Amino acid sequence: CPGHFAHIDLARPVYHIGFINKVKKILESVCYHCGKLKADVETNPRFAEDVRYTRNNRKRRFQKVWENCSKIGVCDADEPKEEDEPEDIRPGHGGCGQEQPAIRREGLKLYTQWKKAKEDDEDQKDGSGAKSSQPERKKLSPAEALAILKRIPDTDIDLMGLSKDWARPEWMIMTVMPVPPPPVRPAISEGGTAKGEDDLTYKLAEIIKASQQLKKFEEEGAPAHIVDEFEDVLQYHTATYMDNDIAGIPQALQKSGRPVKSIRARLKGKEGRLRGNLMGK
Repeated sequence: CPGHFAHIDLARPVYHIGFINKVKKILESVCYHCGKLKADVETNPRFAEDVRYTRNNRKRRFQKVWENCSKIGVCDADEPKEEDEPEDIRPGHGGCGQEQPAIRREGLKLYTQWKKAKEDDEDQKDGSGAKSSQPERKKLSPAEALAILKRIPDTDIDLMGLSKDWARPEWMIMTVMPVPPPPVRPAISEGGTAKGEDDLTYKLAEIIKASQQLKKFEEEGAPAHIVDEFEDVLQYHTATYMDNDIAGIPQALQKSGRPVKSIRARLKGKEGRLRGNLMGK
């Protein structure tokens, strides 16, 4: 109804363009397999000091946690205890001990890069006898990233400078698209009785269409590469709906060839909603 938000249930999770860099940093800070922070306050004095000195500044704390954790290539596991060894009063880090990938961003996608084992390098020597040093690369889908973020313990969420109640990391990946009410995106009358829809309405229609097509292909059991292609289309439409000036990404255009005016374009700048309307004299 007028004045109230609706929502679209997306066929698959997608990255929020405003949070994709933050999600990348969180994924670089936690274990890919178990979700715990890769650094431990108990065994890393420098990390403990950084956490203590950024107690009242969550933004700075997040940066310090990322700086300490992102360089660690293996999730710390607790050493097995001897039978006659007394129980430690402090709990261990509780990591899984597995190797961690490097996370890379390209446009609207995230990728994992895994170092190859030595035996794999021996198998993949080229004809000249040189080893192929190219790391194994794999696309990290938003659904996989969401599963990792959901595994992060509440204690580690607070340690990162986020909040288990108000700013959970899994909320930075979209599973539902909010739909603003008609007063935010009013139809424009074009001369006579014909009415032209607002750019946001046009983009929302594209998002619904892409989501329905993706759901249809999933239900029909289409090949994985076709499903992934339509997932990329859904990701593109949700991103350009919010920001149509993303570096390296083609602009979304209306049928007339004019670039769509996204939510960010309406808010930012001197003529935007904030400086132009709310703060206007």
